[in-house]
Amino acid sequence: MADTEPDAEPLPDTDTDMAGVVKRVIHGPGPGHGHGGRRRFAPGTKATFHYKTLRCDPERTVIDDSRTNGKPMELIIGKKFKLPVWETVVSTMCEGEVAEFTCDTRHVLVYPMVSKSLRNIAVGRDPLEGQRHCCGIGQLHDHHSLGHEDLDQLHANPQPLIFIIDMLKIEEAGTYEQDPWAMTDDEKLSAVPHIHEEGNRLFHEGRVAEAAVKYHDAIACLKNLQMKERPGDEQWMSLDAKITPLLLNYCQCKMLSGEFYEVIEHCTAILSKYEDNVKAYYKRGKALGAVWNEAEARRDLSRAALLDPSLAPLVTRELRVIEARMREKEQEEKGRYKGLFQ
Repeated sequence: MADTEPDAEPLPDTDTDMAGVVKRVIHGPGPGHGHGGRRRFAPGTKATFHYKTLRCDPERTVIDDSRTNGKPMELIIGKKFKLPVWETVVSTMCEGEVAEFTCDTRHVLVYPMVSKSLRNIAVGRDPLEGQRHCCGIGQLHDHHSLGHEDLDQLHANPQPLIFIIDMLKIEEAGTYEQDPWAMTDDEKLSAVPHIHEEGNRLFHEGRVAEAAVKYHDAIACLKNLQMKERPGDEQWMSLDAKITPLLLNYCQCKMLSGEFYEVIEHCTAILSKYEDNVKAYYKRGKALGAVWNEAEARRDLSRAALLDPSLAPLVTRELRVIEARMREKEQEEKGRYKGLFQ
């Protein structure tokens, strides 16, 4: 680093959670900002930042890098994030600041579980996937593996970690739209109808990919709540009844995007629980036809028409489309084979 950069120094121990954290400013927004002293962010303040997590070994081995995932971290102050030290360190920063924080082992014991959740978010999965009612440490004992070798090694050998934080934006409560994963249970339940409505609006405007994201967000809210209930109980079933139409809307988006196997997978999951769901049969039948599975497509579409006779004209039309595609495919294959043997 350049000689003009400030030396590393411990954060002032004005609170017990500050001890064992050393900060070094790499780039600051200006004099008097972001070095030393802790700011007081009001509950609900959102800090958006890129982070890089490093081991304290000579190689400074990288564990996670949000820039690689393409999406910055969004931390809501006061939401009891599982890694409290992050709330501690970001509260010393300003927009535009880049700083390195070396944190004692005691502050980062749960980082492997937090990292797993963040990696899930990066690939569009539920951040709490695989978790139930016990804490992160209990999860590690129950399941033995986090599904990532590097995180398993870190759990087996707890050690200090380095976080390089690039603070992109700080927003006060009420000035931003909250991500579903950061909501409380009550906020999730209240937000679902609005997210659903927004998805419908985007779909009708032809913004299919954006609509799919909204439907996915609403499903994630409900799935997160459902994970806390016993499967088959009244509350579990009530939540599942809300998930099903959202999942069917999501499938429609995926159908229009040509992601037919995902449609088949989700519709099959619905039919495993609700064997008379007409829309699931119809959508799965269309998707099966699109991937050249004529026999099963006919079965599903016929079942949909049997359950809802008003669909008969649509089913007849869809079957004709499938027949035409199958004939076209057969002709293409004949021409291909004919060329091989001439």
